[in-house]
Amino acid sequence: MDCTATRLPYRQANAFSGIVLDYLDHANALKPFYSNAATLAGIQQNIEARKQFSGNRELLVQELTKQYAAVDAGEKVKNNIASLLSANTFTVTTAHQNNIFTGPLYFIYKIIHAIKLAEQLKAAMPANHFVPVYYIGSEDADLDELNHIWLDGEKLVWETKQTGAVGRMKTDKALLKLVTAIEGQLAVLPHGNEILLLVKDCYKEGSTIQEATFRFVHALFSEYGLIILLPDNAALKKQMTAVFEDDLLNQTASGIVEKTAAELSKAGYKVQANPREINLFYLKDDKRERIEVRGTKYEVLNTGVSFSKEELLQELSEHPERFSPNVILRGLYQETILPNIAFIGGGGETAYWLQLKDLFNHYTIPFPVLVLRNSFLVVEKKWQEKIRKTGFTTEDFFLPETELLNRLVARDSDKKLKLNGTLSATEELYNSIKQQAAAIDSTLGKHVDALKATTLYRLQELEKKMLRAEKRKFTDQQRQLHTIKEKLFPKNGLQERIDNFLPYYAKWGKDFIQQLYSHSLSLEQEFVVVQEI
Repeated sequence: MDCTATRLPYRQANAFSGIVLDYLDHANALKPFYSNAATLAGIQQNIEARKQFSGNRELLVQELTKQYAAVDAGEKVKNNIASLLSANTFTVTTAHQNNIFTGPLYFIYKIIHAIKLAEQLKAAMPANHFVPVYYIGSEDADLDELNHIWLDGEKLVWETKQTGAVGRMKTDKALLKLVTAIEGQLAVLPHGNEILLLVKDCYKEGSTIQEATFRFVHALFSEYGLIILLPDNAALKKQMTAVFEDDLLNQTASGIVEKTAAELSKAGYKVQANPREINLFYLKDDKRERIEVRGTKYEVLNTGVSFSKEELLQELSEHPERFSPNVILRGLYQETILPNIAFIGGGGETAYWLQLKDLFNHYTIPFPVLVLRNSFLVVEKKWQEKIRKTGFTTEDFFLPETELLNRLVARDSDKKLKLNGTLSATEELYNSIKQQAAAIDSTLGKHVDALKATTLYRLQELEKKMLRAEKRKFTDQQRQLHTIKEKLFPKNGLQERIDNFLPYYAKWGKDFIQQLYSHSLSLEQEFVVVQEI
């Protein structure tokens, strides 16, 4: 697989929120909500802040070594884990839930971005070492978000009755049935059997989803030195007991984050994540439920389990693994256990992290540099040819379909579809009438303005009707535009938010990952269009 790549500004992609675009543009309104910008200078400043934070590197290495005991870690991974003992080693982290079979394409893009940024930082700052980390969000309990993939326009869903944290769920017969369904579509492709063997080797009946995800991602990225962290870990969570206790007893986080959310709203931005009084779930067996204060008791919703204050603190001390941070506290946990200097996240993640800086300041934990994850549009040869025949460029297809059709009709129609001259002449005519009428009675001017507005509105509506009538003559072209648009931007969204990784690997093999790595950016923060040649 050989590719070329072009870039375009994120604003041109028409798919990102105002808060993310303003963050990329370093808007003054957002500067109070992060510590250092996503620049080389910003990362250097973050390194200095991180050096003042005494994290437990020995414990991290110990637990990572245990996690990797079940696989052949490979030399690069082993060396990167060992390097974490050094005070001049820092991590570049991305996090994502354990979607089955990696879910949408951007799961892969985030990991590649972490790898590429770590490599670039090593080259720019050779006195330090940088390690890419994928933090598995295995405690997420939103099964509906994680239980499916889209394959060739079809949604394949894992129908399981298991509950609780998805990472703790087991590969069952229903999931293996899904593997069989995938096999029928992928086996015919050049590297289909290769990726299918890997899927089957990782998703074995009885293995947990977090174990399967760990093995699968490790097999794909171990040669790049990627470290995969399983945070559902008693020893690592033990480091958070003071913060968790503060949240349970004093609800400190909710007050701080609500204040920041109000400031963001005042600045004109939509709040991404709303804190609760207690931002912890109780995680045990097949349950992950919220903890709420009810009188003198702490109740675990939907379970019948409750604790007194003393019992709850004892439970936290003896079983920290049973307490699971929600979106408000998860970042604090991540940045406590890792010597991290940059966090790579999507638009939604970047937006909610912008609510958290004051929370980090309160607990004196360094706030990471926020880097918007890379976005790609992958365009195969056959679709490039279809695009060429329309007379548009690939970049043009980021426009809404109606806008594309309007441009095509305006370009190719032999009829005059705009009333520009007529509208201008009409406006001049009414201005002349207004002067004449006002000379007789000044109050008539407003009446003429109203007549002009009505006439111009009706002429503009006529113009739209003319365009609609002409569009009907372009049904074949409209169908072609729709077919291309649906392929490159399925469900009226970005390809990376719908399509799954498996068919791309089945077609191109490991070369697909290598091409993405080659064309991945680090801190440039632009959208990348990758075209097969």
